[in-house]
Amino acid sequence: MTNRAKNSNRETWLTDIYLIAFLMMVSGLALGIAATQTHYLLINVTFLAVTICLILFTYFWGIITGLLLNLAFMFAQILIVIYVSQTHADTVAWGLLFWMILPLLLSISFYGMTAHLRKLQADNVKLRQDLIERGAFDESTNLRTTVSFIEDTAVFTETNRRFNLPVTTMIIRIRYFQEMRSMISDSQLSELLQLVSETIKDAMRTNDITYLLDRTNPTWGVLLFTNADGAGIAGKRIKDKFDKALLDSDNLATLEVRLMVGVASWDAEKMKNPYDLMNAGIKETEYDV
Repeated sequence: MTNRAKNSNRETWLTDIYLIAFLMMVSGLALGIAATQTHYLLINVTFLAVTICLILFTYFWGIITGLLLNLAFMFAQILIVIYVSQTHADTVAWGLLFWMILPLLLSISFYGMTAHLRKLQADNVKLRQDLIERGAFDESTNLRTTVSFIEDTAVFTETNRRFNLPVTTMIIRIRYFQEMRSMISDSQLSELLQLVSETIKDAMRTNDITYLLDRTNPTWGVLLFTNADGAGIAGKRIKDKFDKALLDSDNLATLEVRLMVGVASWDAEKMKNPYDLMNAGIKETEYDV
């Protein structure tokens, strides 16, 4: 079992333990309220409201703050019990003693449960990100990722070696994206990525494979069995289709978005691995004016 799996199991067990403890404390609180005399009803309601506030303060402000507030509440209860005992000489408010400890236990158990639950959620988010980064498909655009691009390029280049078929990659980027990013919303960015992805897929032949290589600086790649001139024609077709699709989009029509296309062909003498082909295509986008 991996360390991540062990930690996840441990956090799950601790979350369950704190949850059970919290439910037990809630049950004890309910029994304590039910067992006390009816003339303590106002005090019980007041203490219950304070207990809920203590739980919330502990959750939002941290365990140290929660402990200090609970200690302050204990001190206040001691004063209240002394007052009740003095004003009702025939009554010793032993029935209220459960309020001395249960709010503290409720705060600790609730904080422990939520703290370990947050750790589980953080692990799940990290695991999901790792799966996306290492996975073969991007979850939002359903395009293949860099992992697939590298693997498929190896197949394309082997085909080039055996059958002497030209292999070319086409890299597409958004011009001035870093400057544009601060001026568009997340929803516009998501729609823009989807629009470019759909445009590229629609403009390519069925046997040409499209990839989303990078989401941070949106970069798409296409592998083609053609020469640089053929890929250049396809790149021009993508730009034209994208310009038309952009004008038809209500949410993006006001944006000044232009695509950059770089084309690089596989050269077995100069290139040693698929990264060389991808980097050559990225470099060529800089010259697309």
